[in-house]
Amino acid sequence: MKEESFDNVWDAIEPDPVKRENLKLRSELMFRLTNHIKHEKWTQAEAAKRLGVTQPRISNLMRGKINAFGLDMLVKMATAAGLRITLRVKKAA
Repeated sequence: MKEESFDNVWDAIEPDPVKRENLKLRSELMFRLTNHIKHEKWTQAEAAKRLGVTQPRISNLMRGKINAFGLDMLVKMATAAGLRITLRVKKAA
């Protein structure tokens, strides 16, 4: 039996290509935001104030609760954190 390999966990678990791409974008933004908060050594309360959300939202972010966030909210938070978002679009393989 041949093992199947994937470039990304979302490729393995989400059959819908639209949902899969959305999950990839959200997870990348969450990862970058979480790293930024840790790098800046912000408490959750400080991060919440700076990013314009509540502390429980930051807790959800730090715990990787991807279903708690849409792309719009993550873009808003990243922008408030002083991060610049770039997008690269390429033809699917």
